[in-house]
Amino acid sequence: MNVIRTSAALLLTIIALTAKPLAAQQDAIVGVDQVMLQPLSQTQPVIGRFVALQSGVVSARVPGAVTEMRVDVGDRVKRGEILAVIDLQKMTLLRDAARAEADQAQAEENAARARHNKRQNELTRIEGIQGSAGYSAARHDDAVQNVFESEATAVGAAAAFAGASARLMLAEGNLINARVRAPYNGVVSVRHTEIGSYLQTGDRVLDLVNDTNLEIEVFVPSNRIAGLTPGTVIQVRPADGSSQSATVRGVGAEENATSRTRLVRFTPEFSGATKYGVGESVDALLPLGVPREVVTVHKDAVLKRQGMSLVYVVDSENAAQIRPVELGESVGARFEVLSGLEPGETVVVRGNERLRPGQALRIGSEE
Repeated sequence: MNVIRTSAALLLTIIALTAKPLAAQQDAIVGVDQVMLQPLSQTQPVIGRFVALQSGVVSARVPGAVTEMRVDVGDRVKRGEILAVIDLQKMTLLRDAARAEADQAQAEENAARARHNKRQNELTRIEGIQGSAGYSAARHDDAVQNVFESEATAVGAAAAFAGASARLMLAEGNLINARVRAPYNGVVSVRHTEIGSYLQTGDRVLDLVNDTNLEIEVFVPSNRIAGLTPGTVIQVRPADGSSQSATVRGVGAEENATSRTRLVRFTPEFSGATKYGVGESVDALLPLGVPREVVTVHKDAVLKRQGMSLVYVVDSENAAQIRPVELGESVGARFEVLSGLEPGETVVVRGNERLRPGQALRIGSEE
């Protein structure tokens, strides 16, 4: 009650000091705005960073000496572009040798199958004279045995050809892999080898980073995870100060025991994300709770007098009536109103500094 009486007394004092005879007052040209009911979502900034979805080491897939290095650190490459060459001549010779071995194995298989067909024909002729004077049971048994042997030889030759064909395919693959190609679009960040170095399979050739496909990585306090489900949209502020949108793609399952945080990945929902560097910092504005509906007034409507917050309300007769208000959180260019105003009321936002209580108003541009 004491606070109310004090506020009322101050308001009466202000009105008394600022009041002029109505006859001396002229219509004031002012700008106005509506008191609104809108959602309030409080946020807390947490530092994150841009990360590449594709980055890592490009390794040698064949052993050999490096004969060419076609890119350097900072070069931008496209998927499939040749980055380095490893002993292409050696790989070509190995492929040719494997092809010759496969050709020989195929010829041996063909010869083995021809011999098998010959043995089979001999057996057929002997079986065709059974019951005649020229038939010999011993010769028939030998012919049957010869067919079994020729069939086994043909099967072995076919297996040898299959093995030689597989070795040829491996040799052809090694010849292809002798040219180290970019697995995706990106920028060369590190070179691990030089011309003349001998590499084993799996040795590093260079590091590649795809800076055209980025996400935002944030280690979020565990007590803020509940409001971040896949699909949730938040606001982020990159280093250039712009305000952009990002969507939760996934939430990590493990908590860091030291920092009490969990990893959350966000997908940028704005064009031009590629202009930001991998590892560049970005502020993620995390929601502190469930959004709530609040009454708000434009900041330009609020006047400060003797420690009080006052606004001029346009009454039904188009006159200015001064009114004290209690303000809460800042909501962009507006203040939350805890008491003193109702949604839909009209307040003066331009020209209010020179107004007097009860002064008639004209809504328009201030001269």
